[in-house]
Amino acid sequence: MGKKIFRTLALLIVPFVASLFIRLIYLSNKKRFHSPESISDEPTIFACWHGELLMLPYLYSRYRKTPHAKVLISSHFDGMLISKTIKYFGLGTIEGSTNRNATRVLMQGIRALKDGYDIGITPDGPKGPRHEVADGIIAMAQKAKAKIVLVEMKPTKFWQLNSWDKFTIPKPFGTLNYYSTSPIDVSDMDMQEAKKVMKEGLLKHEI
Repeated sequence: MGKKIFRTLALLIVPFVASLFIRLIYLSNKKRFHSPESISDEPTIFACWHGELLMLPYLYSRYRKTPHAKVLISSHFDGMLISKTIKYFGLGTIEGSTNRNATRVLMQGIRALKDGYDIGITPDGPKGPRHEVADGIIAMAQKAKAKIVLVEMKPTKFWQLNSWDKFTIPKPFGTLNYYSTSPIDVSDMDMQEAKKVMKEGLLKHEI
């Protein structure tokens, strides 16, 4: 019972506090966008490493003034916290992972893209291995005929957790460097070639 009460309270409090913290971090840092000025209005997949996802909503809002996206989030408790947090930024979620319920998640992602939603995904999530691209994002892009924008978020001052993904939390009063690519078409690539292109692109500015 104690664990259930703790989780209920956490789901009520943590997402709101986390959303305020993310806004504070963003406002207290300088921002530099090393990115195209605009991208197509077509439904697009935005991809970043799991360890860099904290500030992703602000790169997305650069291209979509009105958010219309669903983010693939783990169905575990930590995923529920993330899901409720990003709702404060107008983003929806698809619960599951490329490891568990992979087919269902893939189909939901394809359906969302065809319904006009953008998709946010961490190619090495939810459990790693770190910086290794799973098959799911490539299969989703090819089946939905959607292009992929690769996103890196590199703060000049940060904390880094001792977790599998080396989760990065920017500190205040530094600079947030956002890097993103023009939309990449993987429709004519085989799986290994597409994964190689994505991995190299997401590691281009590795700290």
